[in-house]
Amino acid sequence: MRLAVGLLLVCSAASAAESPMVAKFVTQHCADCHVGATAEGGLDLAALDHDLTDVARFARWERVYDRVRTGEMPPPDAPQPTAADRSALLAELGARLTAAHAAQKGTVLRRLNRREYENTLNDLFGTNLRLADRLPPDGRSHEFDNVGEALGISLVQMQRYLQGIEAVLDEATQKTLGPPEVKTVTASYAKTQGAEQWLGKIWLLRDDGAVVFFRATGYPSGMLREANVQRDGWYKIRVTGYAFQSEKPVTFSLGAQTFARGVEQPTFGYYSFPPGEPTTIEIKAWVPARYMIDVTPQGLFDRENVIQKKGAAGYMGPGLAVQSIEVEGPLVEQFPSRGHQLVFAGLERSEIPPRNPADRQRSYYQPKFEIKSSDPAADARQALLRVASRAFRRPATDEQIAPYLALFESERTAGATFEEALRTAVAAIFCAPDFLYLRELPRTAASKAAAAESFWLDDYSLATRLAYFLSRSAPDDELLAAAAGGKLSSDRAELLRQTERLLADPRSARFVTDFTDAWLNLREIEFTNPDGVLYPEFDRYLQFSLLDETRLYFRKLIDDNLGISHLVKSDFAILNERLAEHYGIAGVAGPHMRVVPLAGESVRGGLLAQGSVLKVSANGTNTSPVVRGVWVMDRLLAQPPQPPPPGIPGVEPDIRGASTLRELLDKHRNLDTCKGCHQKIDPPGFALESFDPIGGWRERFRSLGEGQKVDFDARGNRVRYKFGPPVDASGELAGKKFAGFVEFRELLAQDEAALARALAIKLLTFGTGRELGFSDRPEIERIVAESAKTKHGVGDLLKLVVTSEIFRRK
Repeated sequence: MRLAVGLLLVCSAASAAESPMVAKFVTQHCADCHVGATAEGGLDLAALDHDLTDVARFARWERVYDRVRTGEMPPPDAPQPTAADRSALLAELGARLTAAHAAQKGTVLRRLNRREYENTLNDLFGTNLRLADRLPPDGRSHEFDNVGEALGISLVQMQRYLQGIEAVLDEATQKTLGPPEVKTVTASYAKTQGAEQWLGKIWLLRDDGAVVFFRATGYPSGMLREANVQRDGWYKIRVTGYAFQSEKPVTFSLGAQTFARGVEQPTFGYYSFPPGEPTTIEIKAWVPARYMIDVTPQGLFDRENVIQKKGAAGYMGPGLAVQSIEVEGPLVEQFPSRGHQLVFAGLERSEIPPRNPADRQRSYYQPKFEIKSSDPAADARQALLRVASRAFRRPATDEQIAPYLALFESERTAGATFEEALRTAVAAIFCAPDFLYLRELPRTAASKAAAAESFWLDDYSLATRLAYFLSRSAPDDELLAAAAGGKLSSDRAELLRQTERLLADPRSARFVTDFTDAWLNLREIEFTNPDGVLYPEFDRYLQFSLLDETRLYFRKLIDDNLGISHLVKSDFAILNERLAEHYGIAGVAGPHMRVVPLAGESVRGGLLAQGSVLKVSANGTNTSPVVRGVWVMDRLLAQPPQPPPPGIPGVEPDIRGASTLRELLDKHRNLDTCKGCHQKIDPPGFALESFDPIGGWRERFRSLGEGQKVDFDARGNRVRYKFGPPVDASGELAGKKFAGFVEFRELLAQDEAALARALAIKLLTFGTGRELGFSDRPEIERIVAESAKTKHGVGDLLKLVVTSEIFRRK
């Protein structure tokens, strides 16, 4: 029987890899387990053929290669190949996989995703519209939503693109004779509508005019109706107040609220007032029209309901005293706007005089404008060349704008005014493939001998790729000037200089947000709300702080060029008072984020101990070692596991506390189809069981059923959960056992090359807009080797990514 199977596999493997050597290897070392309908793991090598252009077949042969390379296959209890045979197989199969992938790879012509579209239009026109919300969700390739293969386009999207640019043009085009008047509104809770029914009961009115809040309540809220805005815009907001009956500062959230349902209620940030003399907090924020400023105290609790029993005057607990709120604006950066100048620069656009000049003095008067042109075709040509050059991210030619100039003329013939026709042509430019898609062109080759050069991006394409990587928007003037000079693609020093400049630009915050949202899955932070019974201490202030912690932490790794091991282990954390309280770290006061040194025995430090990561890898009620294990393998090690075989049920946690998920998984792993993957997935997940779904440290699970009663309050909330079974966070990783999270973290931090390799892969995928593959491996290994020379500094690694062949080639 073994001989028959071997002959069958020889024929199949020879066909599959077109190599007798490969056929001999798989016959000698793989046939017993991986042939026929009962092949382990569903990997039937006898069913594979040589067509490596097929994605599924390629993936299976790549899986064979990786398992042999890592020594996972043949399994330890089977006869092992000699080192020479193993090396020969890897060389032969690797060469064929490399050739097959290299022939197919390349960044698919990809369109701007929703965030890039919004950023680009707002940056070009000086607007601040929520355009992303108007577009359908983008497809994802693994975790990234900017990979070309996953970004299709539909008729609905084209309609939304047209609506989007029309909204931008409406917002950017001058509608008044001068900039809007900047007004300052001063309001007080003491004089707000309905204040009389709360003063003395829930609110306390002091002699200095301040109103004191002793707790955050759903109603009455901290929304101050008189501190409202009538039009969208940037405003300066000043809040004056102090901490009342408190020896330490009192924290509050500052945001905007509206009575409209189903719309965003933004929080601008968290601030605090110290005790003593009144203090003024000033911020600059974008406030939508008809929104009111909202101030809500944080961390104040009336546990004994004293206020209801005795009134506000009889309550001796701490409070937040607010004297006044000022709103100044709208603040205008320039008038007319950047977008108005982009479209109408050089054109005489003047007011059409009203029939009655006195109408200008009326409050409802809206001026109308017209463009006067002695040569409409020439003026339109100049305007369209200017607009198209910015939209297409490279100098536009007469040939490129010819269709849009023809559209302009067609609209004019149909009776449109000059401005109406020009707006139609401009809108068409921003619905064109040259804008919606990142057309990455190769450097021109001077001769056939230089044909290989055609695989390298030209300067404008490289400028665009770099800009959308680090600014998440179109190239700015300086980057376009560098591209025009022709040095960006040929001068590594210039490319690095532009990289450093973009990282120092405030817009690089978009890169940190978008990359961590995708890489770490922070975009799902609000996908679930923690169960209010199991986790009554969770609040919006904590969630806001969790996101800040991770994004600021990753930013510090880049800016300070800290070693890659800091991804999982660090002697510091970035915290505020809310996070420190949640993590059980003393000595941190105030809502501002700052670097906090950690004691040697601390379990915090690194991404794995951050609440944002722990929340997005849980479901709000319980944790799953499988989910968290997959998260670690995929996000931090770039080793996504194979999907589970069809028909294999998942393992659901028991929230009654009767049994732990470890016990259920022990039974699950007995299945042959599950054992291989779970041996890799489960250990990281078990290590993270020491953290609950909101990132708190735990020795025992919380339960809604069986368990020990809890007799303390969590941040003023009555506790109704119980303590269930103890946590067992032990496991074994790569043959090394660990007793808990700290030992697991040490093992993970030691493999710096694996962490650097994974982060490089994630950065390159995000930066190029394509999934990396087998033929990219040598360049990735080169990046890792170069990174090791500077101890894998995260900032250096990012620069190595930008200057790599993968980033600079099509």
